[in-house]
Amino acid sequence: MPIASPEVYTEMLSRAKSEGFAYPAINVTSSQTLHAALRGFAEAESDGIIQISTGGAEFLSGATVKDMVTGSVAFAEFARVVADKYPVNIALHTDHCPKNKLDGFVRPLLEISKERVAKGQEPLFQSHMWDGSAVELEENLQIAEELLADSKAARTILEIEVGVVGGEEDGIVGEINEKLYSTPEDALRTAEVLGLGEKGYYMTALTFGNVHGSYKPGFVKLRPTVLKNAQDAVAEKYGKAKAFDFVFHGGSGSSIEEIHEAIEYGVVKMNIDTDTQYAYTRPVVDHMMKNYDGVLKIDGEIGSKKAYDPRSYGKAAEAGMAARVVEAAQHLKAAGKKMK
Repeated sequence: MPIASPEVYTEMLSRAKSEGFAYPAINVTSSQTLHAALRGFAEAESDGIIQISTGGAEFLSGATVKDMVTGSVAFAEFARVVADKYPVNIALHTDHCPKNKLDGFVRPLLEISKERVAKGQEPLFQSHMWDGSAVELEENLQIAEELLADSKAARTILEIEVGVVGGEEDGIVGEINEKLYSTPEDALRTAEVLGLGEKGYYMTALTFGNVHGSYKPGFVKLRPTVLKNAQDAVAEKYGKAKAFDFVFHGGSGSSIEEIHEAIEYGVVKMNIDTDTQYAYTRPVVDHMMKNYDGVLKIDGEIGSKKAYDPRSYGKAAEAGMAARVVEAAQHLKAAGKKMK
């Protein structure tokens, strides 16, 4: 199947919300990790979302080039070709973009999509995230309102973040404190400024104790009821039940029960990066340790070309990450629910 059209992506998210599941949103940084994500979704028989961060986009452009737009365009065009060989619908998304990188990442990509749409083509990406967690709410929503108008013109979906996610991702650091929990007032103000769909389609990452990074179960103190309280507040004022499509960030270390409760309150997308990074790297380490004298030319020997051929350990890495994507789809109840 091809990369999801705007209409298909909208239907994907609508189905997730109405049927009580969420899509894994898998961060990738290379063609190999892209294939691992695609393979995982196909094996799980789940549609899905594949995304790149600002750092991932820089990396994809080349370690010496470091141009986020170049990396993003190259990634999206490559993904559009190879995804056609997998029997699932895939949406492409750009992850966490802070204020100081908007002009070098999200805004140029939206302009590219607007140009493509004007020519009768599909947008380059299907959605983009504006990470306003480091600025005050009013500035956050002011920027979000501007980006939402551009997103609507580009036939894309905007993801916003209202609240602070703890931990660190791509140099964005959030303290772990009470600011991790969004309030019903935050939700009401978001609805007031951005509307409930009439100004454009957006997803909301309210924070309910989320922390980026790798943590043991129990470290992350999630309060999924934050999401319920937000939905209830908006429903009471506007008469629209479960008005928000929520995104779950920083979910490593979360219990299955917490994940399922969050889905019940309207989560349709859950970002997964730390766990899939490990699942990709672990088989590579295993290969290197088991083939130490083959991957290195030690004691005057010549090593083993079969051992240090990148394909030998790359295949294992792809399989390891794909298996973790399957597990994510199962945890989020998306497995077996691909659109026909």
